[in-house]
Amino acid sequence: MFKTPILALFLLCGPLAVAGCFDGGATVAAQSTPSPAFRPTATIEEIMQSIIDPAADAVWDAVVTEVTAAGTTTTQPETDGDWAGLRHEAIILIEATNLLLIEGRAVAAPESRSELPGIDLEPAEIESLLANDRETWTRLVSGLYASGVEILHAVDTADVDALLEAGANLDLACEACHSAYWYPELGATR
Repeated sequence: MFKTPILALFLLCGPLAVAGCFDGGATVAAQSTPSPAFRPTATIEEIMQSIIDPAADAVWDAVVTEVTAAGTTTTQPETDGDWAGLRHEAIILIEATNLLLIEGRAVAAPESRSELPGIDLEPAEIESLLANDRETWTRLVSGLYASGVEILHAVDTADVDALLEAGANLDLACEACHSAYWYPELGATR
């Protein structure tokens, strides 16, 4: 009673199995060749300009006190939508730190140049600093990550004071990295 379906299954699958044995090993070779885990495309400069700077600016601009002749006004997140928008920016900031740590990512495009020669290092100089001391880079990026987590906590608890403090710590994390890699001579004189 079961002989016919088993025979039919063998007749259908048998030729496919045999064909797989004679494909010259291409299938096995394709399966055993590992694809790279990461393929960095954007430069560190592009990640800063496109991802990290806008997210950081959103945090810094979330609480603003303005004093004019007409009086003092304070803008801060108030609605669920305000806090949800800030949460979005905190997540972007946190996850961008992972992008910064991917090995093989270029600092900048080959045609990129310092905007302030003599003050800011050229991209090739920054690249050399990173290559020679990856441990410091990792530590400083971890500081950026920690400030992002602090921002996320402040947002999740809708705590404006904690958000201000976390924003200040974000500024310190950014400055620590910039003074080490972007303008180390200027950072050393502060």
